[in-house]
Amino acid sequence: MLTLHHLENSRSLRILWALEELGVDYQVEYYRRSPSLTAPPELKKIHPLGKAPILTDGDLVLAESAVILEFLQENYDLQQQFKPLQREQQLQYRYWMHYAEGSLMPLIVFQLVMSQLGSKNTPLITRPFTKQVGEQVKQKFIQPRLLEHVQFIEQHLSQHSYFAGTMFSFADIQMTFALQGLAKLSHIPDDLPYLQAYLQRLTERPAFKMAQHKSPDGGKVA
Repeated sequence: MLTLHHLENSRSLRILWALEELGVDYQVEYYRRSPSLTAPPELKKIHPLGKAPILTDGDLVLAESAVILEFLQENYDLQQQFKPLQREQQLQYRYWMHYAEGSLMPLIVFQLVMSQLGSKNTPLITRPFTKQVGEQVKQKFIQPRLLEHVQFIEQHLSQHSYFAGTMFSFADIQMTFALQGLAKLSHIPDDLPYLQAYLQRLTERPAFKMAQHKSPDGGKVA
């Protein structure tokens, strides 16, 4: 039996979505974050790093979103619906599958960390200084690079219906989570119609809605 070890407000919603797209039997073990927003120690009993998502298939334990999505596609996508068959589109599939976590998400997480500087969790005496540092890092380093990525993605989506070409694939699941995180940080301006339309279209998929429904946290992005 496939078991998704699903941490609230986390990347593991991607896997729940993929399982719904596949229509396979699975079960979910749900974990809540600690007060410090870290994963609970129980996850380390499943995988030494204790990070979500984690998927188990019998004795097999898999971590990392892209690895899990590729495993599910290769082993459970019996009708080859979620990975393109053409070589050029397969290269796009692989590129965007790894771009999401390798290039885009690190900047989004960095932005989130810098936004926490000067918050109530920062010692009162240092708040003004740390907040200023965080704002400078965001304005001079993170945001210019995020803008480059957003423009790159908009250009690609202006020419392709989906990231791997003309068909929905698991690369779209991988990318949608990152783009939702980007939208939450208000880095998708109104002048990016293709990106906005893409997100709207993807989040209207029945399997995405079902994954949200089945997730106790409603599929929120942390």
